Amino acid sequence: MNRGDVILVRIPHPSGMRGKKRPGVIVQSDAYAGTVSTLVVAEITKNLQLAGDPACLFIDTNTPEGKATGLVRDFVVSCLVLVTIYADTVAQVLGTLSPNMQLRLNDCLRAALGIP
Repeated sequence: MNRGDVILVRIPHPSGMRGKKRPGVIVQSDAYAGTVSTLVVAEITKNLQLAGDPACLFIDTNTPEGKATGLVRDFVVSCLVLVTIYADTVAQVLGTLSPNMQLRLNDCLRAALGIP
């Protein structure tokens, strides 16, 4: 698995309760693949109201870029919800973000984390 891969995984609920299986995007650097057993993932939500937030990336599945993600409907990647999961809990790799979408995701991560 690599940075920008769209995966299906159980995302833990912020309250500590067991979360539900949902899509996420790996945001961790590829340099750590294979050296740690965990992945840093940004949650993907169907709450399209977040699409205008600078910390969120809208995925339009009607575009070729959107289709490459493997998602079947429009979603938003929320860089406001980052979680660490064990790599062996990934149920499936659905697709991947295009290089252009990954650049836009970097901007969303900077906004969410306050990095200039």
